[in-house]
Amino acid sequence: MDFRHLHYFTTVAKQQSFTKAAHKLHVSQPSLSKMVKALEDELGVTLIDRSGKQIQLTDAGVIVYKEATTILHSLYDLSNSLYDLMNLKKGKIKIGIPPIVGTLFFPTIIKSFRDSYPDIVIEMIEFGGAKVTKMVEVGEVDVGVIVLPIEENIFDLTKLAGEPMKVVIHEDHPLSDQESLSLLDLKDDSFIIFHEDFAMHDIIYKECIKHGFAPNVAYKSSQWDFIAEMVAANLGVALFPTSICRKLYQPSLKIKELKNYIPWQLAVITRKNRYISFATKTFIKHTVEAFQTGHN
Repeated sequence: MDFRHLHYFTTVAKQQSFTKAAHKLHVSQPSLSKMVKALEDELGVTLIDRSGKQIQLTDAGVIVYKEATTILHSLYDLSNSLYDLMNLKKGKIKIGIPPIVGTLFFPTIIKSFRDSYPDIVIEMIEFGGAKVTKMVEVGEVDVGVIVLPIEENIFDLTKLAGEPMKVVIHEDHPLSDQESLSLLDLKDDSFIIFHEDFAMHDIIYKECIKHGFAPNVAYKSSQWDFIAEMVAANLGVALFPTSICRKLYQPSLKIKELKNYIPWQLAVITRKNRYISFATKTFIKHTVEAFQTGHN
């Protein structure tokens, strides 16, 4: 069996299109169709139903796709293991990271890592925590930086920084003279929070529910600085981790301690039982040391 045929078939299955798969693989569509057909002939089954407008996997195709993915991952792990053996300080790392975390902590970490390991190529992919977690799970990135909690039966994790959340309100808020506020103090306020694909969305929503009310969400955004500007325009209140609060300079904003302790805990995650390259292990170690020494 030609393992290229498995690779081409799984790419078609993922893209759900011969045209898109051919473009991704840099081969012609007739050549790709011929290779998939050769795999079907070799196995003696039809893998792809081509009768509709959009291709679909047959029952046999679903089984072959699952097993082929496992086989290809094993080959990828073998290739990486041999590469690491011959090139100890060379490699490539794909890192999934939420934009807020990248902005707050990682410019200096990436710089110091590149200074130490100039031959390791780093590709950073920015998405919300939920998307990053899924990308680590399916192997689209080597390592992710996320906000806990997470399903620890699926991932190996190393904790990084932990800090409390704080309340950000407008200076004209009725409770602006209070030194600290509770979530219940805010139950009648409009909340400005992150989109659903960010971990802080679920953290804030669940904490409010736990304290007896559903937050009245007025606006959602993927950018912390835009959320801060909305609060500065007196359009609602926000909850931010301490690190973001240190970057808020609008004179109309008031930052208050939150009586209900809500932790904001960062962690580096990798998929359990999956090969972790030397370069990735080195990056994780470098990142942990940077947080421990405060050089981030």
